[in-house]
Amino acid sequence: MRPYCLLPALVVISACSVGPDYQRPDSATSPSYKELSGWKPSAPADEADRGTWWSIYQDPILADLEAQVEVSNQNLKAQEAAYVQAVAVARAARSGFYPTLDATPSFKRATVASSTKTKVGNTIDVSGTASWDLDVWGKIRRTVEADEASAQASAGDLASAKLSLQSQLAIDYFELRVQDQLIRILEEATEAYGQSLRITQNQYKVGIASRADVAQAETQLKSTQASLINVGVLRGQLEHAIAVLTGRVPADLTIAAAVTPLTVPVSPTGVPSALLERRPDIAAAERRVAAANAEIGVAIAAYYPDLSLSAALGYASQTAAGLFQTANRVWSFGPQLSQTLFNGGLTGYQVDQAKATWEQSVATYRQTVLTAFQQVEDELTALKVYEREATVQADAIKSAHEAERLILNQYKAGTVAYTSVVTAQTAALTDEENALTVMENRLVASVTLIQALGGGWSAAQIPVIE
Repeated sequence: MRPYCLLPALVVISACSVGPDYQRPDSATSPSYKELSGWKPSAPADEADRGTWWSIYQDPILADLEAQVEVSNQNLKAQEAAYVQAVAVARAARSGFYPTLDATPSFKRATVASSTKTKVGNTIDVSGTASWDLDVWGKIRRTVEADEASAQASAGDLASAKLSLQSQLAIDYFELRVQDQLIRILEEATEAYGQSLRITQNQYKVGIASRADVAQAETQLKSTQASLINVGVLRGQLEHAIAVLTGRVPADLTIAAAVTPLTVPVSPTGVPSALLERRPDIAAAERRVAAANAEIGVAIAAYYPDLSLSAALGYASQTAAGLFQTANRVWSFGPQLSQTLFNGGLTGYQVDQAKATWEQSVATYRQTVLTAFQQVEDELTALKVYEREATVQADAIKSAHEAERLILNQYKAGTVAYTSVVTAQTAALTDEENALTVMENRLVASVTLIQALGGGWSAAQIPVIE
């Protein structure tokens, strides 16, 4: 039988692949989120564009900054390069499906010894070789399968990194706006305390108030002014952090102070089972399970012989004119079989290692799912509790300001000591600061919930590696 008659049979044989076929591992889920029970978010924003999830906050400055993260953030650029590298590895693995062709032309001029004399002669050699791994047991196919799944996992990592950076920017931005609100509160308090100091000084001049009252009023004013100055430290640091997140040096970014109403929209949660398709980190972990599964097949294939076809064709002559004549042709063609007979159990250990790696990736995948559910439940709890706290805190502010007004009038009438005024004013300022802290916590929880839900991402965005 001629060698090439074996090709159809070899192609049929090479259709098999050793090792387990991939099945997505099961993972935990639940019919509903526990912390949604008995609570309806005040602003679900179901109509929001889930791609640009920050649009639910309706802040054009935030939207502009978020757009710059994807374009200019250097950590994201590094992750993008890692993904491109993973795709290149997967495409390189596919080259194993095709034969390798080499051409080797050469020209030599050397002395040639004969029975009578030594003379200088030329040798022209043009040859080519071809080799093709038939991948009978699917080692190449499993390698490609593993590398493609790894590249898809890298795409999930890239999406996770992008979502994390976008979320961090939103948190920094809202914390900066909270500092702007705090500056306003402290400025108003400073103005009110300055007015109280003037009242106390006037009463001291006419003998109604004591010098101690004036000292207390001055202390309260100066302490508040110091707090106002100190706010600038954190605001500056937040502005610098935002600059770096958008790929700029801090000197290139200035965010003008603005006191705008802060609202807390809540992203729709959906059903828990959908979370598996909305979190890029879950998708990345699942793709790593697929890659580890394929690597088991790669390891098992080492038990079986490698079968390849090789061919060579060449022409050699002392002159170029007669180089390609039949008499100068040299060729070879045939299959080659190689089998490891003994390696001290190395193959078995490599199979065990691959299986253990798969088990580790499955556990990591399941833990990633559990952590995702925990993060969603945590932020739902936070939003629910902070919303109730905000309602109570708003009532406390009303009561504190009313008490401040009444006690200040009583002091003007000479019926209470100035210490009562200081106490009432301090309580009112503390309640306003506490309310602002609650608002900050709600905004952070809102952003973190969106991140926990995957932002606008879906598993359909995992690319097909071509």
